[in-house]
Amino acid sequence: MRWMIAVALVALMGCKQQPAETAEQPSGGTPPPAAAKKLSVGFSQVGAESAWRTAETKSIRGEAEKRGVDLKFADAQGKQASQIQALTSFIAQKVDVIVLAPVVETGWEVVLTQAKEAKIPVILVDRGIKVSDESLFTTLIASDFVEEGRMAAEWLAKKTHGKANIYELQGSTGAAPAIDRKKGFEEVLQKYPDMKILKSQSADFTRAKGKEVMEAFIKSDRKQIQAVYAHNDDMALGAIQALDEAGMSPGKDVTLISIDGVKGAFEAMVAGKLNATVECNPLLGPLVFDTIDKVRAGESVPKFIQSKDQLFEQATAAQVISTREY
Repeated sequence: MRWMIAVALVALMGCKQQPAETAEQPSGGTPPPAAAKKLSVGFSQVGAESAWRTAETKSIRGEAEKRGVDLKFADAQGKQASQIQALTSFIAQKVDVIVLAPVVETGWEVVLTQAKEAKIPVILVDRGIKVSDESLFTTLIASDFVEEGRMAAEWLAKKTHGKANIYELQGSTGAAPAIDRKKGFEEVLQKYPDMKILKSQSADFTRAKGKEVMEAFIKSDRKQIQAVYAHNDDMALGAIQALDEAGMSPGKDVTLISIDGVKGAFEAMVAGKLNATVECNPLLGPLVFDTIDKVRAGESVPKFIQSKDQLFEQATAAQVISTREY
């Protein structure tokens, strides 16, 4: 009888279910950390109307790739409506940060209010805006356009001994660079009564329009033209082409100064056709993403972060052209 009970107990133990093997736990008994979420940035660019603009886009896209940022890029082709549509899409996609190079100064309150309500910081690059509530954007990273205009005027006054008939090629109507570069230039001209802007017209920051407007100036006022002030290099290069085709001598008979400092301007200076350019640095990518990192970390940043610029003349162009990145 005892023998039968022992056999039964052994059989019962043999049928007992063994515990399932558990997955091997990492040292310390804690699961591995989840992969960090990629930073998502929406970038609305004005367009690709100039070599300067293309260089800025390349700088920001390149820096985003270098840092492993998910950059959502939208080219507005010079249209504010397209930028507003892009910003609305970025908000819907719940990006972490919006970077905006605004095509014009006004008309941003509604979409930027939506971004603020969604707690998405907005960083402006290279151009400012006019809004009733400045908390709608975090900071502006740009050159001082008014100072650029002043620098151009002071150089031209020195070059022409304070006496010149000036023909101005303005940037896009309503754009901050066009408004401010004109303002700074005219501010300095008040000190020089013999320096007068005889005609001023928008050429939309493009080489083609710069050539077209300059051709019109030549047709109506050929004998009056002594100096040309262009709000960017591309328009100046278009003006040079028009002057060349008209048999005039840009850089000699007509003094030209522009703003941006792109490589094409340095080539024109080396060729003796452009007299000077005021640099406006487009390589903002590193500064933009350094600023984004600070904002994301909760650090305070200035409302205006100014990039460094300088003026270059024909005399030094050949020495520095090989170092130009754009």
